[in-house]
This record gives sequence, structure tokens and C-alpha cells, in this order.
Amino acid sequence: MRSRYLLSILSLYLALAVSGCSRKPSTDTNADGTNANTQNSSDNTGTQSVAPQQAPREPLVVPARTTVTIRLGSAIGSKLSQSGETFTGTVARDVVVGGAVAIPRGTRVSGSIVDAKPLGRFAGGAQLQVRLDSINLNGSELPVRAAVQTFSAKGKGKRTAVMTGGGAALGGIIGGLAGGGKGAAIGLAAGGGAGAGGAAFTGNKDIVLPAESVVSFELSHSLEIRQ
Repeated sequence: MRSRYLLSILSLYLALAVSGCSRKPSTDTNADGTNANTQNSSDNTGTQSVAPQQAPREPLVVPARTTVTIRLGSAIGSKLSQSGETFTGTVARDVVVGGAVAIPRGTRVSGSIVDAKPLGRFAGGAQLQVRLDSINLNGSELPVRAAVQTFSAKGKGKRTAVMTGGGAALGGIIGGLAGGGKGAAIGLAAGGGAGAGGAAFTGNKDIVLPAESVVSFELSHSLEIRQ
């Protein structure tokens, strides 16, 4: 009888021991009863920094009638060029709007020959018309609408070319037509003091604008530049 009683006690002890071993460990809880692991996960998520989005900057607007002065990358002329041909160059000096540089010096530009008439095919002399078409900013071509510049050589035996048409003619900024960079500087000074019809030299009775010649164009429409 006593042995049966001891066996019952032993069986109950073993059952309690097995039950205690199979029980899952309890999760940590805070004083308010919330799961500590969940709380830590929430804290880590909340501390992750989010980079603020930078508001887009307002575009710079270059107003109409602004002068853009360029330096030719290659020679063009009434006899050298044909209508429809293109030419390239760079901005000769910064274009500033409201104290900020909208178009920096050295920016690449492209233009086209509107008309080219050599001597003998145009009544009274030769004629060359050029137009600025686009400016390359931040790797993309920005279309430009500017007044066409016309150069004409009139009168037998004369060695001057007169720029007509386009408001930029008032500045008379034409590159030296005697050739090269030094000639360009001379031509720039001569054109600057020539008033409404900036004059420049030609090597013959045809109009020639050598490489590095400086020509000004006046914008006929405003130009929006996104920063």
C-alpha cells in the first residue's frame, strides 16, 4: 500500500517536471504590459532618418532683347558658306540675369547660315545672313530664338562690311575679319565704336568671318533656363 502511494507521488513529480521543460520561455514585457521586443523594433524604425526632399529651384529667365555674344569656332563667309549650313561656337562672355550667371562664358552654341550670296550674285555686293539656333546647357540643347544678323559688302572696291538688321548691330560687335584671334580683338574694338553699322575688314570683296570672330545676337524671345 505504501509502495503504491510512493509510486503515485513519483509519477506526479515526473509529470510536473516534463510540463515545465516543454513550456516556452515568456517574452519580456514592460511595466505597461507591452512586448519589449516589439517596442525596440518600433524604436529602431522611428529613428531611421529620412532625407528631406529639396524643393526645385526657380528657373532663370533671360529676357527678350538680351544680347548673347559668341565666338565662332570656324570660318564662315558669303563665298565660303551655303544656305542651310550650320556653324558652332562658344559664348564669348557671361550672360547675367539678376546678378546670377544664366549662360556662362565658354558655353557651346550652334547656329545656321540663313543666306550666303558671294560677290557677283547679289546686286551691289555680297551678303551673309546668320542665325543663332541653340545653346548647349547641362548637356542638353536649348532652342534659341534670336534676330538674324545680316552682313553686306556694298560698293565696288570697298573693303568694309556693314552689319545690318538685329538690335545687336547697335553694339557693332563683330570679330576681326582680317583673320585669327588678334584680328578678332581688333575687329571687336573697331565695331564697338562704329555705332549702328559696326564695320569690319574683309580680305577681299566677299564677306569672311574667320574662326574666333565675335558676333552678337539679340534674343527675340525670352529664354527659360532651369537650374
